[in-house]
Amino acid sequence: MPRNYDIAELRRLDIAHHLPAQADWQEIEDLGGSRIITHADGCYIHDGDGNRILDGMAGLWCVNIGYGRDELGDVAREQMLELPYYNSFFKTANPPAVLLADKIASLTGGRLPHVFFNSSGSEANDTILRMVRHYWQVKGQSSRTIFISRHNAYHGSTVAGVSMGGMKAMHGQGFPAPGILPLAGIEHVRQPYWYNEGRDMTPEEFGNVCAQAIEDKIIEVGPENVAAFIGEPVQGAGGVIIPPSNYWPQVEAICRKYGILMVCDEVICGFGRTGNMWGHETMGVKPDIIAMAKGLSSGYLPISAVAVSAEIISVMKTGGDFVHGYTYSGHPVASAVALRNIEIMEREGLVERTRSETGPYLAKALARLNDHPLVGEARSVGLLGAVEIVADKETGARFGGAEGTAGPLVRDICIRNGLMVRGIRDSIVMCPPLVISTAQIDDLVEIIRKSLDEAEPKLRAL
Repeated sequence: MPRNYDIAELRRLDIAHHLPAQADWQEIEDLGGSRIITHADGCYIHDGDGNRILDGMAGLWCVNIGYGRDELGDVAREQMLELPYYNSFFKTANPPAVLLADKIASLTGGRLPHVFFNSSGSEANDTILRMVRHYWQVKGQSSRTIFISRHNAYHGSTVAGVSMGGMKAMHGQGFPAPGILPLAGIEHVRQPYWYNEGRDMTPEEFGNVCAQAIEDKIIEVGPENVAAFIGEPVQGAGGVIIPPSNYWPQVEAICRKYGILMVCDEVICGFGRTGNMWGHETMGVKPDIIAMAKGLSSGYLPISAVAVSAEIISVMKTGGDFVHGYTYSGHPVASAVALRNIEIMEREGLVERTRSETGPYLAKALARLNDHPLVGEARSVGLLGAVEIVADKETGARFGGAEGTAGPLVRDICIRNGLMVRGIRDSIVMCPPLVISTAQIDDLVEIIRKSLDEAEPKLRAL
């Protein structure tokens, strides 16, 4: 049972001292403080006002095995009593980190046999930036520093992560000037967002155009200057943007043509989210490096990792110390919890269940929303989905004449109706725990429909 918290006092302290992530702090104060989440079980979160909410976002794209897993608490306690912490700086390692590295390597089929640990997805992508540039330096091609990413991509909130990402709102805060990135050598190309940018073409034609944009950028900046292309298999925080099926194979072919490393950011897509262990498997490609976090421990403890090809590490081993790392790299307790999390996923067949049962079921359930007058498109892959909200289904026109009005409004109504989803521009996106049942998927979709119905008169009045 949850503790008997004084919710009013917690809200007062929240306003007085706590700065929530990615929030308008004045808005939080005007609302009287944050919603206080007190406990959770299975696929549900509970707040201090007594509301039970179906967690359609698995926390923040991460609680794959659901809430309330006692055995993760047990394994954390056991590891804390044996070895609560030690670093990996002084030519040392700890058993859980070594065993977890071995397990991750096996999950890549041995193609990416080396693993570097961090504490967050942002840190993982920072590691990749330094690792890739250092690799090319050691290889004698120090001109290869440029990373190619995509507009509207998300690769974290650190300076390097924001620079590699392509979100204009993030680029406008804390940087030298709007549009000027603090890190040189990062280029952005168009995203494979067919519904918003390519409906005058078939998905396959649009996939060709978006892949060609990468090759055009390589030629523009000079292939001898390009270190890597980085992309999420499915853009999560960008709005669950599922690329045309021919896009990623062409991207891989372009990278191989110019000898460029291909990096897949698997922070959201990894650990079963798309119906395979890795999103790049779903897309049919084989990257040189992957970043992972979130589902690695189902969010129970902070941990991330970078898995790297043997060829890259064999070159880096000739370059002396790789002077990079974090205090908590390979944290023994986080590693032990991540190992048990993977064991639970395998024991319960959650990846296979997502691929064969719940993923297809979500797709069929979301398709029922296509008859709603506000729905332009309902799309999903595995247990990752989005609903595009439009004023005109024929033209795809948005409410208010510009993107960004409908998503937050419908999101707030969904939460009031008992479903936690995320509003991204004019989309409602979802990423439920992999343990979700088909009955809970029905509930999720029906709450979205109900919320769209409630939102329609408000949106039409704009």
